[in-house]
Amino acid sequence: MRAVAAGLVAACCVAAVAAAAATASAPPRPDARAWLVLNPATGEVLLTHDARRRVPIASITKLMTVIVALGRLKLDEVVRVDPRAAEVGQESIYLEAGQEITVSDLVKGAMIQSANDAADALALATAPSFADFAVLMNAEARKLGLTDSHFVRPDGLDAPGEYSSARDVTRLALVAMRIPSVRAAVDEVSDTIEDGTRSLHTWDDLLGVVPGVFGVKTGHTSAAGWNQVSAIRAEGTTVYATILGSPSRGRRNADLQTLLAYGLAQYREVDPVTVGRHYAAIALPYGKGSLALVARTGLNAVVRVDEPLTERVVAPTAVALPVRRGQVLGQVEVWSRGRLIGKRALVATRSVSKPDLVGRVGWYARRTVHHVVDLLP
Repeated sequence: MRAVAAGLVAACCVAAVAAAAATASAPPRPDARAWLVLNPATGEVLLTHDARRRVPIASITKLMTVIVALGRLKLDEVVRVDPRAAEVGQESIYLEAGQEITVSDLVKGAMIQSANDAADALALATAPSFADFAVLMNAEARKLGLTDSHFVRPDGLDAPGEYSSARDVTRLALVAMRIPSVRAAVDEVSDTIEDGTRSLHTWDDLLGVVPGVFGVKTGHTSAAGWNQVSAIRAEGTTVYATILGSPSRGRRNADLQTLLAYGLAQYREVDPVTVGRHYAAIALPYGKGSLALVARTGLNAVVRVDEPLTERVVAPTAVALPVRRGQVLGQVEVWSRGRLIGKRALVATRSVSKPDLVGRVGWYARRTVHHVVDLLP
């Protein structure tokens, strides 16, 4: 095969540039202190407001608590509930001092029902005091690059000097969702622990109601307001949205749904590579004409609605014989603003054999005669 040519760079757009109505209209503006919408697959921030503002985040703090605890405790490990955890107020699963319970059940209690006693029991099973556990939390925050965060309590109850930001909360949620037990827990509307003797129910009002939502964590205190980081998946796209400091539970829920819908509306699913389409034709030797190249498999991709796609076909100008049907001889690439979306192989549509010696000599003879004739006046 000869050297690959520069490629036939198609000037045509594979997909239209027409934007959806959601992108044409003004982005939503929730009634909250801060918010952020992110595509975790690409890292694109789709919408943001005061995302670095340091504010209290209430029970979203429990994501960090579970990350730290599970870095040191095993899910099947049985721990004894510390009296300090049993005494904590507000949301609770009513743990008793000295009670023995698995780490797995405490994780579910902290993640599903946002129980303060479950979070505190995890913390005190990991470190001798809340202050010592906070040291571990802040060390983990530095490790994860959460530069707008400082943790004081494992349960997220109001405490002086405790804060985070919409940016950090979103990053924290992404890290927590890499842990299988956390990911499974926050996707449950209800569950049971302690061998089915105790029931849990989520505080996430969108889970099980808004199609595609699969977590992540809510939080509320008088100082923090109503907070939530949520994740949704639809038509091949995953979007995370964080809202902090909403004035009411209803307002938070409505605004969060708007943010999630806006994030999903920024993307569309396309099929830019067509199976069987002729993308190139390459010359064959010995007067055998040309050989068409087609895509063997299609390409499904999720792209921004406002970004055009460009295809680039890379194929040789000529090919040596023999060629067999289905042989890979090039590729088609799909690009969007300098980013490779995907590529697919281009294959020969038919087999072409190499002529025998007599055939090759005959072809060279005919070509020589043709050139001589062209030189005659």
